[in-house]
Amino acid sequence: MPLWLNKAAPTRTYSTLRGRLHADIVIIGGGITGAICAYLFARAGIRVVLLESNLVARGSTAASTALLMHEPDRDFTDLAARFGRPTTRRIWSALARATRDLSATIAELKRDTDLCRCDSVYFTLEPERVAALRREFTARKKAGMPGRWLSPAALYRMTGIRSQAAILTSGNAQVDPVKTSCAFLEAAAAAGAQIFERSKARGVKASKDTVEVRTCTGRVTARRVIVATGYATAEFRGLVGRFTMKDTYVVATRRLPTRVLPTGIVRGSRASGRRRRLVMAWDTSRPYHYLRWTGDGRLLVGGADTNHRSAKGSRGRIALARGRLLEYLAQVQPQLAGEQPEYEWEGLFAETPDGLPYIGAHSRYPGHLFALGYGGNGMTASFLAARMLLDLYQARDKGRQQSRAHANLFAFQRGRR
Repeated sequence: MPLWLNKAAPTRTYSTLRGRLHADIVIIGGGITGAICAYLFARAGIRVVLLESNLVARGSTAASTALLMHEPDRDFTDLAARFGRPTTRRIWSALARATRDLSATIAELKRDTDLCRCDSVYFTLEPERVAALRREFTARKKAGMPGRWLSPAALYRMTGIRSQAAILTSGNAQVDPVKTSCAFLEAAAAAGAQIFERSKARGVKASKDTVEVRTCTGRVTARRVIVATGYATAEFRGLVGRFTMKDTYVVATRRLPTRVLPTGIVRGSRASGRRRRLVMAWDTSRPYHYLRWTGDGRLLVGGADTNHRSAKGSRGRIALARGRLLEYLAQVQPQLAGEQPEYEWEGLFAETPDGLPYIGAHSRYPGHLFALGYGGNGMTASFLAARMLLDLYQARDKGRQQSRAHANLFAFQRGRR
Protein backbone atom coordinates (compact mmCIF):
# COMPACT_ATOMS: atom_id res chain seq x y z
CA MET A 1 0.00 0.00 0.00
CA PRO A 2 1.66 3.26 -1.07
CA LEU A 3 1.50 5.96 1.57
CA TRP A 4 -0.27 8.33 -0.81
CA LEU A 5 -3.24 6.05 -1.45
CA ASN A 6 -3.85 5.55 2.26
CA LYS A 7 -3.90 9.28 2.97
CA ALA A 8 -7.41 9.61 1.50
CA ALA A 9 -6.29 12.03 -1.18
CA PRO A 10 -9.16 14.00 -2.71
CA THR A 11 -10.32 12.11 -5.78
CA ARG A 12 -13.35 12.05 -8.00
CA THR A 13 -14.76 9.20 -10.06
CA TYR A 14 -14.86 9.72 -13.80
CA SER A 15 -17.30 7.89 -16.04
CA THR A 16 -16.54 5.26 -18.68
CA LEU A 17 -16.44 6.35 -22.32
CA ARG A 18 -19.57 5.34 -24.21
CA GLY A 19 -20.35 6.23 -27.79
CA ARG A 20 -18.40 8.46 -30.17
CA LEU A 21 -16.54 11.67 -29.43
CA HIS A 22 -14.53 14.16 -31.47
CA ALA A 23 -11.56 16.07 -30.06
CA ASP A 24 -8.33 17.73 -31.06
CA ILE A 25 -6.17 15.56 -28.78
CA VAL A 26 -6.85 12.19 -27.19
CA ILE A 27 -4.51 11.25 -24.35
CA ILE A 28 -3.90 7.62 -23.36
CA GLY A 29 -2.91 7.38 -19.70
CA GLY A 30 -4.34 8.97 -16.55
CA GLY A 31 -1.19 9.19 -14.46
CA ILE A 32 0.76 12.35 -13.73
CA THR A 33 1.97 12.77 -17.34
CA GLY A 34 -1.49 12.44 -18.84
CA ALA A 35 -2.91 14.73 -16.16
CA ILE A 36 -0.39 17.50 -16.86
CA CYS A 37 -0.88 17.12 -20.63
CA ALA A 38 -4.66 17.34 -20.22
CA TYR A 39 -4.34 20.50 -18.16
CA LEU A 40 -1.86 22.35 -20.37
CA PHE A 41 -3.70 21.46 -23.58
CA ALA A 42 -7.16 22.28 -22.20
CA ARG A 43 -5.90 25.55 -20.75
CA ALA A 44 -4.69 26.46 -24.25
CA GLY A 45 -8.23 26.02 -25.60
CA ILE A 46 -7.60 22.63 -27.22
CA ARG A 47 -10.36 20.00 -27.08
CA VAL A 48 -9.00 17.14 -24.94
CA VAL A 49 -10.24 13.62 -24.22
CA LEU A 50 -8.24 11.54 -21.72
CA LEU A 51 -8.63 7.76 -21.49
CA GLU A 52 -7.45 5.76 -18.47
CA SER A 53 -7.67 1.98 -18.55
CA ASN A 54 -8.29 1.66 -14.80
CA LEU A 55 -8.41 4.52 -12.25
CA VAL A 56 -6.59 7.82 -12.60
CA ALA A 57 -3.57 8.64 -10.42
CA ARG A 58 -2.71 5.00 -9.81
CA GLY A 59 0.01 2.67 -11.15
CA SER A 60 3.50 4.15 -11.30
CA THR A 61 2.19 7.56 -10.24
CA ALA A 62 0.89 6.28 -6.90
CA ALA A 63 4.11 4.29 -6.40
CA SER A 64 6.27 7.38 -6.92
CA THR A 65 8.01 9.31 -4.17
CA ALA A 66 7.43 12.45 -6.24
CA LEU A 67 10.85 14.06 -6.15
CA LEU A 68 10.79 17.16 -8.36
CA MET A 69 14.47 17.27 -9.27
CA HIS A 70 16.23 18.77 -12.23
CA GLU A 71 19.15 16.33 -11.97
CA PRO A 72 18.55 13.40 -14.38
CA ASP A 73 19.35 9.79 -13.52
CA ARG A 74 22.79 10.09 -15.15
CA ASP A 75 25.61 12.29 -13.91
CA PHE A 76 26.58 15.39 -15.86
CA THR A 77 29.98 13.83 -16.58
CA ASP A 78 28.36 10.64 -17.94
CA LEU A 79 26.04 12.53 -20.28
CA ALA A 80 28.85 14.83 -21.37
CA ALA A 81 30.92 11.81 -22.42
CA ARG A 82 27.95 10.62 -24.49
CA PHE A 83 26.58 13.85 -25.95
CA GLY A 84 29.25 16.50 -25.35
CA ARG A 85 29.26 19.31 -22.80
CA PRO A 86 27.16 21.88 -24.74
CA THR A 87 24.34 19.40 -25.36
CA THR A 88 24.47 18.13 -21.79
CA ARG A 89 24.24 21.67 -20.47
CA ARG A 90 21.10 22.19 -22.60
CA ILE A 91 19.60 18.97 -21.20
CA TRP A 92 20.25 20.02 -17.61
CA SER A 93 19.01 23.56 -18.26
CA ALA A 94 15.77 22.23 -19.78
CA LEU A 95 15.15 20.00 -16.76
CA ALA A 96 16.02 22.81 -14.33
CA ARG A 97 13.53 25.13 -15.99
CA ALA A 98 10.90 22.38 -16.02
CA THR A 99 11.39 21.83 -12.28
CA ARG A 100 10.94 25.52 -11.50
CA ASP A 101 7.93 25.90 -13.80
CA LEU A 102 6.28 22.72 -12.55
CA SER A 103 6.52 23.92 -8.95
CA ALA A 104 5.07 27.29 -9.97
CA THR A 105 2.25 25.67 -11.95
CA ILE A 106 1.31 23.38 -9.05
CA ALA A 107 1.20 26.40 -6.74
CA GLU A 108 -1.07 28.22 -9.23
CA LEU A 109 -3.61 25.38 -9.05
CA LYS A 110 -4.34 26.44 -5.45
CA ARG A 111 -5.17 22.89 -4.43
CA ASP A 112 -3.86 20.67 -1.65
CA THR A 113 -0.81 18.90 -3.10
CA ASP A 114 1.66 19.03 -0.18
CA LEU A 115 4.02 21.04 -2.38
CA CYS A 116 7.26 21.84 -0.59
CA ARG A 117 10.25 23.49 -2.22
CA CYS A 118 13.46 22.04 -0.81
CA ASP A 119 17.12 21.31 -1.40
CA SER A 120 18.59 18.02 -2.53
CA VAL A 121 21.91 16.43 -1.69
CA TYR A 122 23.84 13.96 -3.82
CA PHE A 123 26.24 12.08 -1.55
CA THR A 124 28.65 9.18 -1.48
CA LEU A 125 29.27 6.66 1.27
CA GLU A 126 32.42 5.28 -0.35
CA PRO A 127 35.81 7.00 0.07
CA GLU A 128 36.95 5.80 -3.34
CA ARG A 129 34.10 7.73 -5.01
CA VAL A 130 34.87 11.13 -3.50
CA ALA A 131 37.22 12.09 -6.34
CA ALA A 132 34.59 11.21 -8.96
CA LEU A 133 31.96 13.20 -7.05
CA ARG A 134 34.34 16.18 -6.94
CA ARG A 135 34.82 15.91 -10.74
CA GLU A 136 31.05 15.83 -11.13
CA PHE A 137 30.74 18.97 -9.02
CA THR A 138 33.48 20.75 -11.00
CA ALA A 139 31.86 19.82 -14.33
CA ARG A 140 28.50 21.17 -13.16
CA LYS A 141 30.00 24.43 -11.96
CA LYS A 142 31.92 24.95 -15.22
CA ALA A 143 28.63 24.51 -17.08
CA GLY A 144 26.96 27.12 -14.89
CA MET A 145 24.79 24.65 -12.96
CA PRO A 146 23.90 25.56 -9.37
CA GLY A 147 25.41 23.62 -6.49
CA ARG A 148 27.55 23.75 -3.36
CA TRP A 149 30.10 21.27 -2.05
CA LEU A 150 29.34 19.83 1.39
CA SER A 151 31.86 18.33 3.77
CA PRO A 152 30.87 15.23 5.79
CA ALA A 153 30.31 17.45 8.83
CA ALA A 154 28.09 19.90 6.93
CA LEU A 155 26.01 17.10 5.44
CA TYR A 156 25.59 15.47 8.83
CA ARG A 157 24.40 18.71 10.41
CA MET A 158 21.86 19.16 7.62
CA THR A 159 20.54 15.62 7.21
CA GLY A 160 22.01 13.33 9.85
CA ILE A 161 23.57 11.26 7.04
CA ARG A 162 27.07 9.99 7.66
CA SER A 163 28.90 10.12 4.34
CA GLN A 164 32.18 11.09 2.71
CA ALA A 165 31.02 14.20 0.78
CA ALA A 166 28.01 15.62 -1.04
CA ILE A 167 26.73 18.16 -3.57
CA LEU A 168 23.89 20.43 -2.42
CA THR A 169 21.43 21.64 -5.08
CA SER A 170 18.74 24.23 -4.46
CA GLY A 171 15.51 24.79 -6.39
CA ASN A 172 13.99 21.30 -6.17
CA ALA A 173 10.68 20.30 -4.59
CA GLN A 174 8.46 17.41 -3.52
CA VAL A 175 4.70 16.74 -3.53
CA ASP A 176 2.09 14.11 -2.87
CA PRO A 177 1.89 12.50 -6.35
CA VAL A 178 -1.74 11.31 -6.05
CA LYS A 179 -3.03 14.64 -4.80
CA THR A 180 -1.05 16.44 -7.49
CA SER A 181 -2.34 14.24 -10.31
CA CYS A 182 -5.92 14.71 -9.10
CA ALA A 183 -5.38 18.46 -8.87
CA PHE A 184 -4.20 18.65 -12.50
CA LEU A 185 -7.12 16.49 -13.66
CA GLU A 186 -9.67 18.59 -11.80
CA ALA A 187 -8.19 21.76 -13.28
CA ALA A 188 -8.17 20.16 -16.74
CA ALA A 189 -11.83 19.18 -16.42
CA ALA A 190 -12.68 22.72 -15.31
CA ALA A 191 -10.95 23.96 -18.48
CA GLY A 192 -13.08 21.66 -20.66
CA ALA A 193 -11.16 18.38 -20.84
CA GLN A 194 -13.25 15.20 -20.87
CA ILE A 195 -11.78 12.46 -18.65
CA PHE A 196 -12.78 8.82 -18.67
CA GLU A 197 -11.77 5.98 -16.36
CA ARG A 198 -12.08 2.25 -17.02
CA SER A 199 -11.74 3.08 -20.70
CA LYS A 200 -8.82 1.05 -22.00
CA ALA A 201 -7.58 1.97 -25.47
CA ARG A 202 -7.93 -1.20 -27.55
CA GLY A 203 -6.41 0.14 -30.72
CA VAL A 204 -5.38 3.24 -32.62
CA LYS A 205 -6.13 3.71 -36.31
CA ALA A 206 -4.21 6.56 -37.92
CA SER A 207 -4.86 8.20 -41.28
CA LYS A 208 -3.22 11.22 -42.88
CA ASP A 209 -5.00 13.86 -40.80
CA THR A 210 -6.77 12.03 -37.97
CA VAL A 211 -6.50 9.21 -35.46
CA GLU A 212 -9.25 7.05 -34.07
CA VAL A 213 -8.83 5.46 -30.65
CA ARG A 214 -11.16 2.59 -29.89
CA THR A 215 -12.26 1.28 -26.49
CA CYS A 216 -14.67 -1.54 -25.69
CA THR A 217 -17.58 0.88 -25.45
CA GLY A 218 -16.62 3.90 -27.51
CA ARG A 219 -14.43 5.68 -30.02
CA VAL A 220 -12.62 9.01 -30.10
CA THR A 221 -11.62 10.73 -33.34
CA ALA A 222 -8.92 13.38 -32.98
CA ARG A 223 -6.09 15.11 -34.80
CA ARG A 224 -3.39 13.49 -32.66
CA VAL A 225 -3.03 10.90 -29.91
CA ILE A 226 -0.61 11.37 -27.00
CA VAL A 227 0.70 8.12 -25.49
CA ALA A 228 1.47 8.90 -21.85
CA THR A 229 1.64 5.38 -20.42
CA GLY A 230 5.16 5.72 -18.98
CA TYR A 231 6.61 2.95 -21.13
CA ALA A 232 5.84 1.14 -24.38
CA THR A 233 2.83 -1.12 -23.89
CA ALA A 234 2.16 -4.27 -25.92
CA GLU A 235 0.43 -2.24 -28.63
CA PHE A 236 3.77 -0.60 -29.47
CA ARG A 237 5.98 -3.64 -29.84
CA GLY A 238 8.38 -1.75 -32.07
CA LEU A 239 9.40 0.44 -29.13
CA VAL A 240 9.64 -2.16 -26.37
CA GLY A 241 13.33 -2.82 -26.98
CA ARG A 242 14.19 0.79 -26.14
CA PHE A 243 13.29 0.31 -22.47
CA THR A 244 14.50 -1.75 -19.53
CA MET A 245 11.69 -2.35 -17.08
CA LYS A 246 12.63 -1.99 -13.42
CA ASP A 247 10.94 -2.75 -10.13
CA THR A 248 11.73 -0.23 -7.41
CA TYR A 249 10.86 -0.29 -3.71
CA VAL A 250 10.00 2.20 -0.99
CA VAL A 251 9.54 2.00 2.76
CA ALA A 252 7.98 4.78 4.86
CA THR A 253 8.53 5.07 8.60
CA ARG A 254 6.01 6.10 11.20
CA ARG A 255 5.75 9.76 12.13
CA LEU A 256 9.08 10.09 13.88
CA PRO A 257 9.43 12.03 17.15
CA THR A 258 11.42 15.23 16.93
CA ARG A 259 14.15 13.86 19.20
CA VAL A 260 15.27 11.28 16.60
CA LEU A 261 15.12 13.61 13.59
CA PRO A 262 18.39 15.17 12.38
CA THR A 263 18.96 18.63 13.81
CA GLY A 264 19.06 20.08 10.30
CA ILE A 265 15.58 18.75 9.56
CA VAL A 266 14.05 20.35 12.66
CA ARG A 267 15.15 23.87 13.42
CA GLY A 268 13.86 26.87 15.29
CA SER A 269 11.24 29.41 14.16
CA ARG A 270 10.09 32.67 15.67
CA ALA A 271 6.52 31.49 16.13
CA SER A 272 6.87 28.06 17.72
CA GLY A 273 10.58 27.63 18.26
CA ARG A 274 10.69 24.59 15.94
CA ARG A 275 9.83 23.91 12.33
CA ARG A 276 10.62 21.30 9.70
CA ARG A 277 13.19 21.87 6.97
CA LEU A 278 12.80 19.21 4.32
CA VAL A 279 15.72 17.87 2.31
CA MET A 280 15.87 15.14 -0.34
CA ALA A 281 18.94 12.94 -0.68
CA TRP A 282 20.27 10.36 -3.10
CA ASP A 283 23.58 8.53 -3.34
CA THR A 284 26.17 7.57 -5.92
CA SER A 285 25.40 3.85 -5.80
CA ARG A 286 24.02 2.27 -8.96
CA PRO A 287 21.18 1.60 -8.66
CA TYR A 288 20.98 4.55 -6.32
CA HIS A 289 19.13 4.92 -3.03
CA TYR A 290 17.15 8.00 -2.09
CA LEU A 291 15.63 9.47 1.05
CA ARG A 292 13.05 12.17 1.63
CA TRP A 293 11.41 13.57 4.74
CA THR A 294 7.73 14.43 4.75
CA GLY A 295 6.06 17.36 6.43
CA ASP A 296 4.51 15.10 9.07
CA GLY A 297 7.87 13.66 10.13
CA ARG A 298 8.10 10.45 8.14
CA LEU A 299 11.24 9.30 6.37
CA LEU A 300 10.87 7.55 3.01
CA VAL A 301 13.73 5.37 1.79
CA GLY A 302 13.70 4.01 -1.75
CA GLY A 303 15.84 2.01 -4.13
CA ALA A 304 16.87 -1.67 -4.20
CA ASP A 305 15.88 -1.70 -7.89
CA THR A 306 15.78 -4.99 -9.77
CA ASN A 307 15.01 -5.96 -13.35
CA HIS A 308 11.29 -6.57 -13.79
CA ARG A 309 10.34 -10.14 -14.58
CA SER A 310 6.72 -10.70 -13.63
CA ALA A 311 3.76 -9.04 -11.95
CA LYS A 312 3.43 -12.13 -9.75
CA GLY A 313 5.35 -12.58 -6.52
CA SER A 314 5.36 -8.93 -5.47
CA ARG A 315 4.86 -9.76 -1.78
CA GLY A 316 8.04 -11.80 -1.67
CA ARG A 317 10.01 -9.17 -3.58
CA ILE A 318 8.78 -6.42 -1.28
CA ALA A 319 9.79 -8.43 1.79
CA LEU A 320 13.33 -8.90 0.45
CA ALA A 321 13.63 -5.25 -0.55
CA ARG A 322 12.35 -4.11 2.85
CA GLY A 323 15.25 -5.90 4.53
CA ARG A 324 17.80 -4.30 2.19
CA LEU A 325 16.33 -0.82 2.61
CA LEU A 326 16.16 -1.05 6.40
CA GLU A 327 19.77 -2.22 6.47
CA TYR A 328 20.69 0.79 4.34
CA LEU A 329 18.68 3.10 6.61
CA ALA A 330 20.58 1.85 9.66
CA GLN A 331 23.84 2.59 7.84
CA VAL A 332 23.06 6.21 6.91
CA GLN A 333 20.83 7.06 9.90
CA PRO A 334 22.14 4.94 12.82
CA GLN A 335 19.67 6.49 15.27
CA LEU A 336 16.86 4.87 13.24
CA ALA A 337 18.29 1.34 13.36
CA GLY A 338 15.49 -1.02 14.31
CA GLU A 339 12.72 1.16 12.87
CA GLN A 340 10.04 -0.86 11.09
CA PRO A 341 8.10 0.73 8.22
CA GLU A 342 4.42 1.57 8.41
CA TYR A 343 4.19 1.45 4.61
CA GLU A 344 6.09 -0.48 1.98
CA TRP A 345 5.43 -0.84 -1.71
CA GLU A 346 6.73 -1.73 -5.14
CA GLY A 347 6.70 0.41 -8.27
CA LEU A 348 7.35 -0.28 -11.96
CA PHE A 349 9.23 2.15 -14.18
CA ALA A 350 11.03 2.22 -17.51
CA GLU A 351 14.72 3.02 -17.88
CA THR A 352 16.28 4.18 -21.14
CA PRO A 353 19.92 3.57 -22.15
CA ASP A 354 20.94 7.16 -21.39
CA GLY A 355 18.50 7.85 -18.55
CA LEU A 356 16.57 10.48 -20.54
CA PRO A 357 12.91 10.34 -21.59
CA TYR A 358 11.62 9.88 -25.12
CA ILE A 359 9.43 12.81 -26.12
CA GLY A 360 7.85 13.51 -29.50
CA ALA A 361 6.91 11.72 -32.70
CA HIS A 362 8.11 8.41 -34.15
CA SER A 363 8.18 7.72 -37.88
CA ARG A 364 6.68 4.26 -37.41
CA TYR A 365 3.54 5.65 -35.76
CA PRO A 366 1.95 8.53 -37.71
CA GLY A 367 -0.39 10.77 -35.76
CA HIS A 368 1.18 9.73 -32.45
CA LEU A 369 3.07 11.83 -29.91
CA PHE A 370 4.92 10.00 -27.14
CA ALA A 371 6.02 10.82 -23.59
CA LEU A 372 7.79 7.73 -22.27
CA GLY A 373 10.72 6.49 -20.20
CA TYR A 374 11.00 9.02 -17.39
CA GLY A 375 13.19 6.90 -15.10
CA GLY A 376 13.50 8.09 -11.53
CA ASN A 377 12.85 11.73 -12.44
CA GLY A 378 9.31 11.20 -13.62
CA MET A 379 7.39 14.30 -12.58
CA THR A 380 9.91 16.80 -13.91
CA ALA A 381 10.16 14.87 -17.18
CA SER A 382 6.36 14.69 -17.33
CA PHE A 383 6.01 18.46 -17.21
CA LEU A 384 8.82 18.94 -19.71
CA ALA A 385 7.14 16.45 -22.06
CA ALA A 386 3.69 18.03 -21.74
CA ARG A 387 5.00 21.48 -22.53
CA MET A 388 7.09 20.25 -25.46
CA LEU A 389 4.18 18.31 -26.93
CA LEU A 390 1.91 21.35 -26.62
CA ASP A 391 4.46 23.47 -28.49
CA LEU A 392 4.83 20.81 -31.16
CA TYR A 393 1.06 20.54 -31.57
CA GLN A 394 0.47 24.26 -31.78
CA ALA A 395 3.45 24.69 -34.15
CA ARG A 396 3.73 28.39 -33.42
CA ASP A 397 6.84 30.13 -34.73
CA LYS A 398 8.59 30.55 -31.38
CA GLY A 399 7.17 27.34 -29.98
CA ARG A 400 8.22 25.39 -33.04
CA GLN A 401 11.77 26.67 -32.85
CA GLN A 402 12.10 25.89 -29.15
CA SER A 403 10.39 22.52 -29.44
CA ARG A 404 12.61 21.43 -32.30
CA ALA A 405 15.67 22.33 -30.28
CA HIS A 406 14.40 20.33 -27.31
CA ALA A 407 13.11 17.55 -29.55
CA ASN A 408 16.67 16.93 -30.69
CA LEU A 409 17.61 16.37 -27.05
CA PHE A 410 14.82 13.95 -26.17
CA ALA A 411 13.83 12.47 -29.53
CA PHE A 412 13.79 8.75 -30.28
CA GLN A 413 16.53 9.25 -32.88
CA ARG A 414 18.96 11.10 -30.61
CA GLY A 415 22.47 9.74 -30.72
CA ARG A 416 25.93 10.15 -29.41
CA ARG A 417 27.98 13.14 -30.48
